[in-house]
Formats: sequence, C-alpha cells, structure tokens
Amino acid sequence: MSSEFLEHVRRMRPVVHTITNYVTANDCANLLLAAGASPIMADAPEETAQIAAMADALVLNLGTLSASKKEAMLLAGKAAAAAGRPIVLDPVGVGASDFRRDAAGLLLAEARPTVIRGNRSEIRALLTGETGERGVDTADLPVHGAETAQKLARQTGAVVLQTGEIDIATDGERVLQIPGGSELLCLVTGAGCMLSALTGAFLAANPDQPLLAAAAAAETMSVCAEIAQKRLRTGEGNASFRTRLIDAMCSLTPEIFRKWRQEA
Repeated sequence: MSSEFLEHVRRMRPVVHTITNYVTANDCANLLLAAGASPIMADAPEETAQIAAMADALVLNLGTLSASKKEAMLLAGKAAAAAGRPIVLDPVGVGASDFRRDAAGLLLAEARPTVIRGNRSEIRALLTGETGERGVDTADLPVHGAETAQKLARQTGAVVLQTGEIDIATDGERVLQIPGGSELLCLVTGAGCMLSALTGAFLAANPDQPLLAAAAAAETMSVCAEIAQKRLRTGEGNASFRTRLIDAMCSLTPEIFRKWRQEA
C-alpha cells in the first residue's frame, strides 16, 4: 500500500508549503522533489497565509523558531485549516524551552494539525507540557511504547507519527508499527524534518486516509534509508548517505518497493 500512496503523490504532484528550519530546508525541498511533490518554502508572515491557502498541504517545523517564524506559522496554519488543507506539525525540540512549548500549543489550538510527527521525547513533551530536555531526543523512554503517542492523538484529534527504532503511527485507537530504516538516519541532520515534509506530500495525495498516509510516508522513508545504506561504498559516511537517501527516493518504483520488502 505504501508504494500505491507514493504513486498517488507522483500523479498529483502536490504543492507542499513547508515552513521549516534553515538547517534542513534544502534537504526537505529536494526530498519532496524526489518524491514527485512540488515544494514551496515561503516563511515571510506577509505571504504565508496566501500561499498556505493555495497549497495542497502545509508543514510547520519548529526547528529554528523565531518570533517572525512563529507568526508566519500561525497565519499559515489558520489559512490552511480554513481551506481544509492537511497540516503536519513537527515540534522540533519542543521540550527545550518555554518559547517552543508555547508556540506548539498555540499551533495545536489554532491550526488543528492533521498529523503530529516527532520523536519520543517531543511527543512526551507535547503531552505533558514539560520543558528542560537537553536535546531533541532522550534515552530513558521505552523504545517501542505507543501509549504516549496514543494519548496525544486522543487529546489533539491528530494522527501521531512517532519516530524511533520502530516508528509508530496512531489515531489514538489503531496503532501501526513501521520497522526498518537505518541507524545512519541519526547521523543526518534533518532526517525527521524530511520525513515530516514527505508526510505532508502523502497527506495531500491521500487526504481521506491520514493514518495510512502517515504510516506509508514512514515506511517509504525507511525503505529509502535501507537502500541508501546498502548503496554506500567503502569509506563513505553520513554525507554520502544523505545524498543516496534522496537518490533512493527519486528512483523508487512500486517494483523496487515490493522487491525490497520481499527480500528484507
């Protein structure tokens, strides 16, 4: 099914308005292009509402948050919600500061995202409202636990895509586990940001199935990561992996997808 969802993206070529952080914007845009979507990375408050209303999906990423970007995200989120567009919230480092926590809470209330995509510590911080995490992930959480993600999904009404050693997609009731991927994803700044952008494209092309679309985006990213790792040559590292990850997305076909899953 994931390969079918990807084909929907390539047939539709959705415009994905991505307000992301300057560390990962280029990779997010290139991955969207590789998947068959059309990225637009506008983040000026003066235009984000207009662009969000005409785009097919909106992705809001808190990575390099500022007052201006917070305003832009809020304007875009309200416009996308009013237009019935799917919205992905990526609460990068939400547990690190009150500023991030408050911005995420405002976006949850005003934009009502379709999908929340975060790692385990970000999902927990959103649920509890706690701050003070040292980084974007923590090591003292259960690796495969879905309870926190389920609670957040029920609380917000959004599908929660929680990434980790095993990715989890849940609507609060159903839980889908997505295994696979590569440990090298942890050495690439922006792997999660790229997945959030990809999730926006999958939602745009499959708007009536947000849980399955989120899970399909995660599985597609995992398959591309596995292919990228296998294609690395001796002596190549994380920079080559990042390039091969985008290459794998660009060349992925239903036949390659099915063959890879059968052999995995």
